[in-house]
Amino acid sequence: MHTKSKGDRAESRAAAYLQQAGFTVIERNYFAKKLGEIDIIAKKEGVLHFVEVKSGIGFDPVYNLTPSKLAKVIRSAQLYMKQHRTDTSFCIDACIVRGDEIDFLENITL
Repeated sequence: MHTKSKGDRAESRAAAYLQQAGFTVIERNYFAKKLGEIDIIAKKEGVLHFVEVKSGIGFDPVYNLTPSKLAKVIRSAQLYMKQHRTDTSFCIDACIVRGDEIDFLENITL
């Protein structure tokens, strides 16, 4: 299976996980020019959640959450909020997909 299709499958599983946890998925694969991509944008209890999905086999994908990746997500989230003219509370989260297990890391920081 190609890396892209593995990533898409992990993102779909993460989106389903979030919906089961009471989140409303607003957008997937939001692309911010020159900044990068946000895998999932969701909302729960009035808070926007910008979610990075990481998955992998044979290693712990949490280690792919690097300071530079998180900085790109933060800049992309700021652009999204500017483009959509929203001034609501937000946080940066991660869904770590390890086989059949999903860990949700809420409000991660550098």
